[in-house]
Amino acid sequence: MSDSLKQLVLTRFREFVREPEALFWSLAFPIVLVVGLGIAFRNRPAEVVHVAVVGQPASAAVVMSSLRASAAIAPESLTAGAAMQGLRTGRIALVVRAEPSGGVVYEFDDTRPDARMARLIVDDAVQRGAGRRDRVELSESQVRERGSRYVDFVVPGLLGMGLMGNGIWGIGFSIVDARRKRLLKRLMATPMSRTEYLGSFVVSRFVLLVLEVLLLVGFAALAFGVPVRGPLWQLSVICVLGALAFGCLGLLIAARPRTIEGASGLMNLAMMPMWILSGVFFSAENFPGVLQPVIQALPLTAVNDALRASMLRGEGLNVIGAELLILLAWSVGSFVLALKLFRWR
Repeated sequence: MSDSLKQLVLTRFREFVREPEALFWSLAFPIVLVVGLGIAFRNRPAEVVHVAVVGQPASAAVVMSSLRASAAIAPESLTAGAAMQGLRTGRIALVVRAEPSGGVVYEFDDTRPDARMARLIVDDAVQRGAGRRDRVELSESQVRERGSRYVDFVVPGLLGMGLMGNGIWGIGFSIVDARRKRLLKRLMATPMSRTEYLGSFVVSRFVLLVLEVLLLVGFAALAFGVPVRGPLWQLSVICVLGALAFGCLGLLIAARPRTIEGASGLMNLAMMPMWILSGVFFSAENFPGVLQPVIQALPLTAVNDALRASMLRGEGLNVIGAELLILLAWSVGSFVLALKLFRWR
């Protein structure tokens, strides 16, 4: 490594350490997100549905007896007015109106998923209370395995999002700010090549990458038991290629703008589609098939898919090879274009 490149890399570190905001958003904020989402979507006992039973005392008593036999139902005997009030406010998911003839009427909002589920659970309890028997013998086995929880799904997505944000924002804003302050113009007079200057941002990102990945993955594994089933060296390769791809993309975005506002608009234009489409908080498979070729070609999609395959399923390079090639293509293409388009003034 040349002396010019060493000094430039040290400068990048000093700039980063002297900005408390950058330290928070790069290292602390992803952990805060993991804590919040991990608590919100932690493993909990099955939900108990709250239903109201209305009708003549004799008819309502029969229905209440059937519902109390199910541990998944919390029935209440209410007046018609109180039951409808509970339904409107969301405290009650379903109203069961017991008819004198022995039948029941279900009143619920069919646009609410919890209400539709309550209707099925309550009807099963009512029919069993009336003597129904299953013609097919049933059994069930509950499986709760690490890797299938929402927190397991979202941690690789947050790691990929962090790699993207730190690569594009961290590099792009620094370059545009230096151009705005005319520091780049002064650097032109030094024995420094354009490749060394741009490369210093990429090299500095690798060192910060180690700290970022260790903190996020280590905390998620210790606090929530998020699995890392693939080898650590493979996880490192994915993160390095991801950081390289986003760092080079940040260089490309910052190659021409002269104002922070202009650079911010371009960065948001590049990142917003990936935040939405690339499966950070929910699967990218939810989008229509016609969009899938575009979605799969995005660098954040490649990072997230590779991280989940390695961490959650323990897949090898033969499975994630296509994603790694996509990241490599983004890295080389963005860096070459950044070198050609880079403006010093």
